[in-house]
Amino acid sequence: MGLFGKFSRKKKESLNKGLEKTKESVFKKLTRAVVGKSVVDDEVLDELEEVLITSDVGVDTTLKIIERIEERVKNDKYLGVSELNRILKEEISELLAEHIEEETEAFSLPKSDNPYVIMVVGVNGVGKTTTIGKLAYQFKKAGKKVMLGAADTFRAAAVDQLHIWAKRVDVPIVDLGMGTDPASVAFDAVKKAKEQNMDVVIIDTAGRLHNKINLMNELSKIKRVMSKVIDNTPDEVLLVLDGSTGQNAFEQAKQFTKATEVSSLAITKLDGTAKGGVVIGVSDQFSIPVKYIGIGEAMEDLQVFDRNEFVDSLFSGSSAS
Repeated sequence: MGLFGKFSRKKKESLNKGLEKTKESVFKKLTRAVVGKSVVDDEVLDELEEVLITSDVGVDTTLKIIERIEERVKNDKYLGVSELNRILKEEISELLAEHIEEETEAFSLPKSDNPYVIMVVGVNGVGKTTTIGKLAYQFKKAGKKVMLGAADTFRAAAVDQLHIWAKRVDVPIVDLGMGTDPASVAFDAVKKAKEQNMDVVIIDTAGRLHNKINLMNELSKIKRVMSKVIDNTPDEVLLVLDGSTGQNAFEQAKQFTKATEVSSLAITKLDGTAKGGVVIGVSDQFSIPVKYIGIGEAMEDLQVFDRNEFVDSLFSGSSAS
């Protein structure tokens, strides 16, 4: 049983396929690190450290993992390298668990008389609008009534793309036109969602990072205005990061967590990269749970993140499986 309920065979196959490049890269490096070794010594740990860092886990998180493994192997100096993958798998899983507050079912929502409001943030090009469309599809598939809000009013392409997704998924969209105050769009979307008894409303926002102060002010205004309709809105601020950018994803997370209170992460495009380690590092360094991962082009390829299934998939084919 995974964290978010039992994975279907189809979902597990999709996850394995989506992480194939990362898995291949990591285990090639791990194999080289332990070849010819019979025990986990300082040299093996140094090699492991390099493997994790070059897999975009990040320096700080890598050092944390190495320290934990050192603590475990010092009690048994003759621990074989055959055990290394199993220990590494356990430590990564535990690290990811530290940032998950509670278990939940996939695409479920807390009971409320008001719609659940998700404000989606992230730079242009990370797959933000596509993620919103896929979220809308998954929530609707789960029986929820969904509305979209086109509050990225600075880019015609973003609004057009959101309309395409709204039509594809067959959900209503609130769009007040290009150049409109984004907060006004968000206000109208939340108001209409409440009036029409929607279950969830997903608000797109502009993805500019050139001026952090302007971004901070804009996001704060959107949140403030939405709260006039429903107190303490949004319920969730979802930051979308492109997993294929590796260390750039860390910088984007740094900027957006300074600009607003990010409560969850969606990491996209993992199927096209060997940098899947960024999932582990970003979650750990910013103490924000990864909620969704994108592992392909299909609508079903946006999956609720399950740490156990993720780690199992990452280590499948190894001695830790």
